[in-house]
Order: sequence, then structure tokens, then C-alpha cells
Amino acid sequence: MKLATFLEGPSQVPALVVDGKAPSLVHLPGAFAWLEKREGRPDGASVMAQKYGESVLAFVERAEVARPAAEAILAAHAKGELPAALVHAESETKLLAPIPRPPSMRDGYAFRQHVETARKNRGLEMIPEFDMFPVFYFTNHQAVVGPGEVRVRELARERLDFELEAAIVVGKAGRDLGPENADAHVFGLTIMNDFSARALQMEEMKLSLGPAKGKDFATGLGPYLVTLDELSAKTTKGAKGSVYDLEMRAFVNGKQVSTGNVKDMTFTFAEILTRVSYGVDVFPGDVIGSGTCGTGCFLELNGSKITQNQWLQPGDVVDLEIDGLGKLSNTIVAI
Repeated sequence: MKLATFLEGPSQVPALVVDGKAPSLVHLPGAFAWLEKREGRPDGASVMAQKYGESVLAFVERAEVARPAAEAILAAHAKGELPAALVHAESETKLLAPIPRPPSMRDGYAFRQHVETARKNRGLEMIPEFDMFPVFYFTNHQAVVGPGEVRVRELARERLDFELEAAIVVGKAGRDLGPENADAHVFGLTIMNDFSARALQMEEMKLSLGPAKGKDFATGLGPYLVTLDELSAKTTKGAKGSVYDLEMRAFVNGKQVSTGNVKDMTFTFAEILTRVSYGVDVFPGDVIGSGTCGTGCFLELNGSKITQNQWLQPGDVVDLEIDGLGKLSNTIVAI
């Protein structure tokens, strides 16, 4: 199952994604009401809002009820029973991030190739602590963007960078999880673009407090939130948690600049979630990124002389693709 959020007038509408040559979106609130009426159950607005909520985040929180109903809706659509008015061509909608305002957002640092190469380019040895535990930092969950424009002010445009990442969305609350059970708390995966203002980041990192203004202006998520069962053919389960064999690609203005694979994470998402949840509650909708894959940003590519001092400029289009998760496309706009 794939979930998305689109704009309808001033409203953010949750949707089911129907794959095809031209993907379409099923208007979930309307489809839930149609299903309840068909089954002879109350379908009033207040009843529907309480039962299913009115967002993808609410869907995740109410998954035990919402997912079976969504499966019935998809089955009805496949049979041609769903009213056409509830189905929209994706190309005719404005997609947002699947969860436009997550409860919280953390980003990991799980790809050894990226860490090692980036340090080598700065004349530093690989830090041994990398292998001891999966590190992460908090980023601005109120600055999430979906597909489309990313509006960036002047200081953040100095050495502006993309970062090619995957991210998990927590599905069930938990605390003190372990690699053996953490995956059961994951609802699904999405693409993350951890936009980075490198000039600001390099200045503030000297103070040993982690990235702040260099990271807090925009993080791209989307276009879809994909449930784990959709990825089962590309998933290997092990003692340290699930490994996802999903190719990753980044393009700038149509030219491919990066390639990677989610399976190359040194730490699994289950291990990262274990670290995150130690002594702390995680909640449905929390987003946790993988960190940048090897070759997945200009900071690394420029340092390795693969690209020549290339950074994102106003008007540039950045496309991130991950097998099974879709394509997240963003255009840089100066403000």
C-alpha cells in the first residue's frame, strides 16, 4: 500500500496511490465514507473523523482499523465499483509530503562509505566510534517539504546541497526496543532529501553542537509512504533487523550524479530505532532517516573530484529515486 497527501483547495487530503502508467490517487476521506455507507454503517463526518482521522498521520495511528478498510477500497477500485469522483489523476494534483508535519524527525548517519569518504576529503581518519553505535540528530519537523518548490534564503544558498536518503516512519509506539522487535514498530518507508546549507553547517559544526541552521530550513519527504509489505520481495530479515535491497539514484537537472543501495547501510533501521528508543518513547508518525548514502551529496562528490565545486543553484531540479518508493522531485527557488 502507498499513501500520499495532496492539496485540495486549502485542505491537505490523504490518499491511496494506485500504480499504473499514470498513477492515480483515491480520496481517502471520501472513500472511507463511501465504504461505510455501502456496509450500512454510520458515515457522518464526525463519525468518520473519529474512526479514521483526516490525514496520513491519523491513518498510521489508526492502522488496525484504517488498513483493512483501505484494502477493501482498493479492491473495490480494481473491480470498478469505486465512484470515479473519488479518483484523481496524480498529474492533476499538488502532492505534499505524505506526512507534512511529523511528530518528530531524526536523521541517522548509517552509510560507512559516505562517512569515510567525507572525512578522508577533509584529511581526517575514519572515526572508530562510528562502528560502536548508530548516531543520529534531531532536525526540524516543522520544515518538511514534499515534491515541488524548495524556497531557500540567501545564506542557505551558499554551497547548497542535496542528500540522498531513505527514511522510516514509525507505526507503533514503543520504548527500549531491540533489533529483534524494532521492525514491528515500522509502518513504512519514504524518500528523504536532507537539504544542507554547507557554508552555514561548516561554521556551526566548529562549535561541536551538531548541525542547526545548516539543516533546519527544509527536509524533503515523499512522494509516498510505502508500507513494508510492498517491499517484501526486496527485504531480507536477519538478527539485526530487515535489510532492504533498494537501488538509490540522484539526478540534478536530468543528469545522474549519485547511486547507492539501502542495503549498504552499516546499521539497519532496526538498530537505529533501538538506539533512538533507548529510554525514550517513539510515536506513530515519527520519521527517522538513514543518513546519506555513498556518493549521495555534492559535499562528497566535490571532495572526491567526481564533480567540480558543483552546488545547487536557483532553478536546479533535484530528483531522488529509490526502487519501490517512487521519485521525489524538487526545484530550488531563491527567496
